This record gives sequence, C-alpha cells and structure tokens, in this order.
Amino acid sequence: MDLYNETCFECSKIITQKYSTSFSLGIKAFDRKFQYPIYAIYGFVRYADEIVDTFHDKDKARLIIQFRKDTKAAIDDQISLNPVLQSFQEVVNKYQIEFDLIDAFLTSMEMDLEKTSYTDESYKTYIYGSAEVVGLMCLRVFCEGDESLYQQLLPKARSLGSAFQKINFLRDIKADFEERGRTYFPKVDFTQFSENDKKQIEIDIKADFDDAFEGIKQLPTGSKLGVYIAYIYYLQLFKKIKNTPATTIAHKRIRVSDTQKLFLMAQALVKSKLNFV
Repeated sequence: MDLYNETCFECSKIITQKYSTSFSLGIKAFDRKFQYPIYAIYGFVRYADEIVDTFHDKDKARLIIQFRKDTKAAIDDQISLNPVLQSFQEVVNKYQIEFDLIDAFLTSMEMDLEKTSYTDESYKTYIYGSAEVVGLMCLRVFCEGDESLYQQLLPKARSLGSAFQKINFLRDIKADFEERGRTYFPKVDFTQFSENDKKQIEIDIKADFDDAFEGIKQLPTGSKLGVYIAYIYYLQLFKKIKNTPATTIAHKRIRVSDTQKLFLMAQALVKSKLNFV
C-alpha cells in the first residue's frame, strides 16, 4: 500500500509541475511533510478545472457529475484506483478536511458549465468555491489538527485565495471572454473594459492581499515560506497588470517570466533567513 500511495502522490506532483511553475516552486519550499499533501490538493482541483475548461468535445456535465461521485466514493471508501483521487482522499481523511469545502469547490466548477456572467452574489459564491476553499483545504494541512490556529487564520486564507482568483480573472480576460464567453466581474462590459473598471477591481484585490499577508506571517514555520513565495509571485503579476493599460489586458495575457520567478524565490529565501516574513 505504501508503494501505491507513493506512486499516486507522485502522479499529483507531476500534474502540479506540468501545469504550474509558480506553485511547483512554492511547494518545494514547504517542509517535506507538507509537500505531498499540497500536490494532492492541487492535482485534484486542477483536474476538476480541466474538465470544465478544456474537454469541449466531451460531455462535460456528465464528466463533472461522475468526478463528484468518484470523489465522494474515494473519500468514503478510503481508496480509489484513480491516482489523483487516491492521493486526495488520503489527505482529506488524514487532515479531516470537511466535505463542505470540497462540495463548494465542485459546485463552482459546475457553475462554469452554464454561467457566462455573474451577479454580486453569484460572483462571491464562485470565488469562495473556486479559490477560497482551496486555501482552506491547504490550511487544514498546515495547521495539523490545531483547530484554534485554523479558525484564527481562516479569514486570511480566504483573502489569499480570493486575491489569487481575481488576479487570474484579470490575467485571463481574453481566454475567458473570447473563448469561453465568461465574464466573472459583475457589471463589467468587457467589450468596453475601461481604466476605471480595472482600477476598482485592483482596489478590491489590494484589500485581499493586505489582509492575506497578515495571515502568512502567522503560519507555522514549515509552510510559511512556500505560501509567501506563491504570494510574491502573484504580487508581481498584480504589479504588472496594474502597470498595463486596460485595453491591453483585455487582449493579452500578462505573465511573470520563469527568470523573474527564480529571482523572486531567491529574494523570498533571503527575507526568510533575515526573519522579515
């Protein structure tokens, strides 16, 4: 069983490395005991997202419904022949991750099958399910059963997930709007995306970032640096987006180069050594 579990966790690790340079580098900075669990969480959410965003010639509704059933069965049975679900259920059961968080995540994924525009209420629901709960799953791992610490950091973890997701929305406007017909930001017309629209979104993101940073400083030692690295990657991306005109954002995907990411990682390591974080 140990060999099977290790193989499944390695599959989730490969998925993370293939899909996200940023999160892969951040995870390497975690204490080893946290690395496999976070790979497992990332692999699970990435594959669910892949169903609704990529498999256009398949019956996506049927696939996500089946994925939900398979996820629940894996958690309940504590076994799965799907390596992604096997590693995920191991983490869910070990760290007592509430199914409510998983359910909220899958509900947001299902919203992507039909929703093309969002009200204030559905926008908040989507962000909670698609991003904030992912941060809470990770926080369950980092807190290792310390309920008091988890409750203390819960709102900060939600803010970090919210900031990351809203930046993703800004970065991916072209793909979401032109290719998928989605407009996540309420009351924003992306055929006439203005500097004022962009500014209001940026104010909202900054508030989330400021709140999240206070939580990062309170994380356990074995997880703090890795989360901080992901934070500064997204902060750098946010700065690039802020310095890019709204008309460009609407037609071009802004990114941070791999060279910049390595430089930021080195900076984060230095700050960590000097106890600046």
